[in-house]
Amino acid sequence: MEKVLIVDDEIQMRKLIEIYLQDHYLIEEAENGEEAYQNVLKDQYGLVILDVMMPKMDGWDTLKKIRGISNVPIIMLTAKGTVQDKVTGLSTGADDYLVKPFDGAELIVRVQALLRRANSHVEEEKLLKYKGISIDIGARVVKYDGQIINLTQTEFDILESFINHKGKVLTREQLVESVWGIEFMGEDRTVDSHIKNLREKLKASGVDKSFIKTVWGVGYKVE
Repeated sequence: MEKVLIVDDEIQMRKLIEIYLQDHYLIEEAENGEEAYQNVLKDQYGLVILDVMMPKMDGWDTLKKIRGISNVPIIMLTAKGTVQDKVTGLSTGADDYLVKPFDGAELIVRVQALLRRANSHVEEEKLLKYKGISIDIGARVVKYDGQIINLTQTEFDILESFINHKGKVLTREQLVESVWGIEFMGEDRTVDSHIKNLREKLKASGVDKSFIKTVWGVGYKVE
């Protein structure tokens, strides 16, 4: 069974989430960001569910610190539900964003989707190469000119989809179906935020800034 870390300062909320997930996953809990970070340092998790408003270290800082050491899939689960909050979470490295109060069935679907994507390439041995970028599908490692580019799970899947369809314009709907699956319940802005992050990481590693092109009114493509 996959191990899921629930991070929330409210014990009632942690127990509620546990009720939804305990039949399918091993559950561990942390009551603040610092404890969560230490847990990720010491242990391996299939997924992290992370609140924002917590003592000692809030969810934004916790997300940044975890992303410095791990690409574990992360779902932000928080009462902060403005568009800017969602953009901040996704831009900082979250793979998904769900607002409280939430529907238990939707949470289960999102957890299943993220874990399915994370595990889908475990047995696959395949190497994609294009314009100095290499993608090891099995190891889920991206390199440019031999140097590793640290991507989140979602950024990895988007880049893989682009290179598998190089020269073809991919609409947001096609990217959603390819990366998240048809059960995805997010927004177009979710796709845009992840692509913005991916572009910045590729550029910082030396990849040409125009590698991923925007086709206005349609979608995105890699030449």
